[in-house]
Amino acid sequence: MTDQVTASDGHAPARSRGRGRRPADDVRADVLRAVGEVLLADGIADLTFERVARLSGVSKTTLYKWWPSKGALALDGYFHAVQQTLAFPDTGDIRVDLRDQLRAFVHLMTTTPAGRILAELIGQSQTDQDLAVAYRTLYSSERRRLAAERLRAAQEAGQVRDDVDVQVVVDQLWGAVYHRLLVPDEPVTESFADALVHNVLTGIARP
Repeated sequence: MTDQVTASDGHAPARSRGRGRRPADDVRADVLRAVGEVLLADGIADLTFERVARLSGVSKTTLYKWWPSKGALALDGYFHAVQQTLAFPDTGDIRVDLRDQLRAFVHLMTTTPAGRILAELIGQSQTDQDLAVAYRTLYSSERRRLAAERLRAAQEAGQVRDDVDVQVVVDQLWGAVYHRLLVPDEPVTESFADALVHNVLTGIARP
């Protein structure tokens, strides 16, 4: 029997799937779409397995099979909700690409619910082991991989020195943004993102 719903909380009923078993990728896509919508509209507090089951047309049994905790489910949905927005550009100019990606990240974190949601997920990961593992393997590792790949391409193009550890550069840039998001002593702005890129690529020591 296929997973279906007939009503959802304030949303249009999930569409009928017809007869037959849906491909697993389609099922996961429906779930992650529903999770992302709930998170960005209402936050983590209103995310429940029951609500996601109603919105996506997927049974709770299936949800628990794939996501062992609410935090892990939330993180997966969050990642897919912001994945396209945070796609890493490659124009051939590493300075421009780092600046534009950091600006997009800053904009998402400060002008949409995504920033608050990410802070909540990081906080919950301190006591939710499943979420902590999901955060490292799905979100942070993937974001780090994309940034490192772009920096290595810049090394191959002669825009970044060969002896530079690109993983350290990732920490210098995005780590600084995360620090201000989680410890908000100073604002997170586009000018801050621009200054980070300038300092990393130009250096701060006198010539």
